Amino acid sequence: MERDVRNRRGLRGFSVNRLIPNVLTLAALCSGLTAIRFALQGQFRLAVIAIIVAAIFDALDGRVARRLGVTSQFGAELDSLSDFLCFGVTPALVLYLASLKDGGALGWVVTLMFPICSALRLARFNTGLLSDVPPPAWTGSYFTGVPAPAGALLALIPLLVSFEAEAAWPRHPLLVGVVLLAVGGLMVSRLPTFSFKKGRIPRHLVLPGLLGAGLVMGVLASSPWIGVSLLGLVYVGLIPFSWMAYRRQASQDRHTNDVVPLRAVDGGVSQD
Repeated sequence: MERDVRNRRGLRGFSVNRLIPNVLTLAALCSGLTAIRFALQGQFRLAVIAIIVAAIFDALDGRVARRLGVTSQFGAELDSLSDFLCFGVTPALVLYLASLKDGGALGWVVTLMFPICSALRLARFNTGLLSDVPPPAWTGSYFTGVPAPAGALLALIPLLVSFEAEAAWPRHPLLVGVVLLAVGGLMVSRLPTFSFKKGRIPRHLVLPGLLGAGLVMGVLASSPWIGVSLLGLVYVGLIPFSWMAYRRQASQDRHTNDVVPLRAVDGGVSQD
């Protein structure tokens, strides 16, 4: 009887819906590996495009998993491994081959620092998920530090500017190295950054928001490298606002937690 039950379970297998998020993660992983191939061939524009495609797939896999209700620990671990390669190792190698190799041994040391920062950030994120004390629900609107996909695109900005300007100076090893170290520091920092997962747009801002999105699409269509670079700079400009919003929300949360016990004591709940 037990053997028949096991056989029936084996025949049922997994639903296709459970595989879709993992397929998207593997697509991101393949895009990241393909970016390395393009960089080795000296095709840096295609390498950057492959990294951007990997970022798009990475943005989709988690959202699809939550929409379908098929999140799993396996998917989370696979996503972290993919993120480390696509947005930690790959951008660093692309920038090394495009610029930092001219910096000698110091250029390689700087290159190593970026994937190390990416690995530390992902490890901190994964261990935070296993914490015994869940954080307040409102913290889901923030990341701790710059997420790996955003960090990869920020690190590539000098290369993107060189594509648009068709000049060599944005690829100078000193400039690229400084940007790479700065972005790596933002990734492992404790700065809260907007996650844009749970944000809501007020009704009166829907139309301006759509107009702004149309403007962004127009810039990306006419000058994609400058458009992506500007988006990265806007994201960096939002970090101080995310920090202030986080502190304000944390202050309100502490105030609420302080007021509730006092009200309980005033109401005669205390047994002292």
